[in-house]
Amino acid sequence: MDHKTLLLSTAFMALALPASAQPLAALDAMTPEELLPLAQAEGTVTVYAFTSRIAAVETAFEAAYPGIDMISHDMSSTEQITRIKAEASAGIASVDVVYISDAPVVFTELLGPGLVTQYVPPRVVSLLDDSEKNPLLAQRLSTKVLMYNEEANPDGPPVDNLWQLTTPDWTGRVIMVDPLQRGDYLDLMTEIVLRADEMASAYEAEFGQPIVLDDGVENAGQQFIVDLFENDLILVSSTDDVNAAIGLKGQDNPPVGFTSYSDRRDNEDEGWALQVANEVVPANGIIFPAVLAVSATATHPAAARLAIDFLMGDASETGGDGFKPFYVAGDYATRSDIVSHPDAVPLADFAAWSINPAATAQIRQDVGDLVLSLQ
Repeated sequence: MDHKTLLLSTAFMALALPASAQPLAALDAMTPEELLPLAQAEGTVTVYAFTSRIAAVETAFEAAYPGIDMISHDMSSTEQITRIKAEASAGIASVDVVYISDAPVVFTELLGPGLVTQYVPPRVVSLLDDSEKNPLLAQRLSTKVLMYNEEANPDGPPVDNLWQLTTPDWTGRVIMVDPLQRGDYLDLMTEIVLRADEMASAYEAEFGQPIVLDDGVENAGQQFIVDLFENDLILVSSTDDVNAAIGLKGQDNPPVGFTSYSDRRDNEDEGWALQVANEVVPANGIIFPAVLAVSATATHPAAARLAIDFLMGDASETGGDGFKPFYVAGDYATRSDIVSHPDAVPLADFAAWSINPAATAQIRQDVGDLVLSLQ
């Protein structure tokens, strides 16, 4: 048998094997067309997702790939992390694909111990920056930023400096999800601390004098968090509660708050007037990756990879059905060939801090302790 025939024979035998018997490296290298028969033989793929939009993905995936049942579970990133760790400890294999934010914790507590593994579909490798495929695949960039009611404020945001939120004008009128319940909001608080020098400069720009720190407060970022809580920051349990409080039309003096820029997509359906405060300094919040990974215990490894490939969108400039739920103003595709949504602030002009998951992970617990002490 010559070398070429041997290679073809080996490739054919690999495709003939069930996915569970395939070397993972072989699955990682397959095209969607090669994965499909293996995935159909598996018949099912279970996805944990941090967004309710996974329901639309499920419908589109099953239409695109008949014979594969996508079972999706919508739960916050914090809930996912807790559940995946608990299932691993109990020896339970119940998830194939993990779609999650809160990268600082995911990288350290899921990827580090080997509870999830990296998978980057071959067809998108060249379309992503290195940071968008290592150490895990980033499907899009999401946000936690300051939002306001544009009906009540037709001339633009009612604040232009974060420190204004600590003044009497905004006492009891700033709202967000409890950072101790949702990791993305704790990441926001952590970034404010990491950007202490910028917060100090913004303080002086707003009040005309250098910041003076309280006893026991180490920097301007911590001081902002202390002052925000002492100004009767309102904490709620869900993003929908934040959005309704800020965005509901007909309000004379609505609050502002931190939520997802992409939630503007629900303005028409919910009767909201949410808009991003993009002019605020030193930043309006954070932008961070929404990552995809294969569970280390995936029992449907081919279908898992096919689902991730689908979530990355097709070759069209808007990503097609797989990316359609995320092609909204406020979500930014990581793929370089997907054009920005026409209603979005261009990414280059978006005034949010990009988080560094490793730096966030280093001080996140300390920031959580500070937030706990203020509640």
